[in-house]
Amino acid sequence: MIKISNIKLSPFDDNYKKAIAKALKTTEENILNTELLRKSLDCRKRDFIHYVCTFKAEVKNEKKFLNLSNVSLYEEESYTFPYTQGKDEKIVIAGSGPAGLFCGLMLARCNMKPIILERGEKVEDRKTSIDTFFRTGKLNLDSNIQFGEGGAGTFSDGKLTCGLNNKKIPFVLDEFVKHGAPEEIKYLAKPHIGTDYLYTTVKNIREEIISLGGEFLFSTTLKDIVTENNKIIAVVTDKGTIECDKLILATGHSSRDTYRMLYEKGVEMEKKPFSVGVRIEHKRKHINLIQYKSDKWAETLPAADYKLSCHKDDRGAYTFCMCPGGVVVCGSSGERQVVTNGMSYFARDKENSNAALLVSVLPEDIKGSVIDAIKFQEDLEEKAFVKGGENYFAPVQLVGDFLEDKESTDCGSVTPSYLPGIKYTSLKGVLPDFVIEMLKYAIKDFDTKMKGFNFKDAVLTGVETRSSAPLRILRDETFQSNIKGLFPIGEGAGYAGGIMSASLDGINCAEKILHEN
Repeated sequence: MIKISNIKLSPFDDNYKKAIAKALKTTEENILNTELLRKSLDCRKRDFIHYVCTFKAEVKNEKKFLNLSNVSLYEEESYTFPYTQGKDEKIVIAGSGPAGLFCGLMLARCNMKPIILERGEKVEDRKTSIDTFFRTGKLNLDSNIQFGEGGAGTFSDGKLTCGLNNKKIPFVLDEFVKHGAPEEIKYLAKPHIGTDYLYTTVKNIREEIISLGGEFLFSTTLKDIVTENNKIIAVVTDKGTIECDKLILATGHSSRDTYRMLYEKGVEMEKKPFSVGVRIEHKRKHINLIQYKSDKWAETLPAADYKLSCHKDDRGAYTFCMCPGGVVVCGSSGERQVVTNGMSYFARDKENSNAALLVSVLPEDIKGSVIDAIKFQEDLEEKAFVKGGENYFAPVQLVGDFLEDKESTDCGSVTPSYLPGIKYTSLKGVLPDFVIEMLKYAIKDFDTKMKGFNFKDAVLTGVETRSSAPLRILRDETFQSNIKGLFPIGEGAGYAGGIMSASLDGINCAEKILHEN
């Protein structure tokens, strides 16, 4: 088996065998089997937009092709989870986001029968609660964009990219596909599942865990932990007490009541950098034209994405969680607090494209403890609620008005997609002055890198505060905190930054637990 890299294909050419034969300077008859390993879109040149692909192929007389510059022997770099019979002990997992689900799935396959607590609803019921909220402004505090089966990522773009080069990534992608995700996530350079596919994927993972003896307790909130000799012996929920040997804490970055409880219990934490800002929203076609540079490609290629960053003095700004052809939604999980988030369906075919536009907040910006970092976020969200006016409406300002310090009174050519609703106003007084000034700098800087980003009718919707946890729950090399038997994992514990990295952290935690056997 050989690997052939750097094969360039027209966006409309799917004759892979022909392309491989051309690259190998042979005939199609000599190519027996092929598999697409990687596919990325190169749109740097208007007159040569193309996909760059890597394939593995079984060919006749493969040795004679190994002297070609783009050909090498294919070496499988697969990862296999070290399945083994686990100890006979009671494990509770708090949270059913990707970290909790993947940790639970691995342990269940080792006959450890985890009990998974989830304060929100199962994904089917959770979707109904969210739809009701968008329609009426009536927020379910325990089942919303942040809380519920699948975690916050279930109602996002479903991106599976991360900054890690990890041999376990193909394993995670395979698991997602086995449980209902599109096959293409295994080879796209920027894979995403889409919120519509995530519903099914999350449900199927749950069903496998249950089939292996695991248990899910939905609408069940972790309220307290019970320790003896500095070791977990039980958890207290709003439905009763559950004895356990281990508690895997995978609660996500919005379980602020859990943070406060753990802090009072003496669980060691530290402040860490995080970010706050807004969602910026353009028309999808506008972003396509910027990136693809012609009407022809803007109408026919997939919705375009972007990723931008800049620095000024010691402060950074960047785009995050870009949702091509997506919508902006309310990610609130607290009373009288407005939080924005981005969400896309698999097709990415909505009218607008959006991204978080964020400014870094450093530990030294927060005076006080880790709890004060949470209060910092809450303060911005409460100000956004007041500015929005009612029913979790969000404050919205046009980019042109924002840069000129003018209050917006109506939309331009970009209609905000945020639900439940919006109020045109000014973001001044909602975000700190240092964030406002850095956002202005970033918008102008990004326009030099992506001409047209600074579009006067683009929409800024506030506030985005939940891109990551503002703290880290400390753990040792065994993944345990200073309280033995407590395993903080995933994004909420400060060890991940998205679906993929959280899934990997869950798998790593399961390995650590099994290693004790």
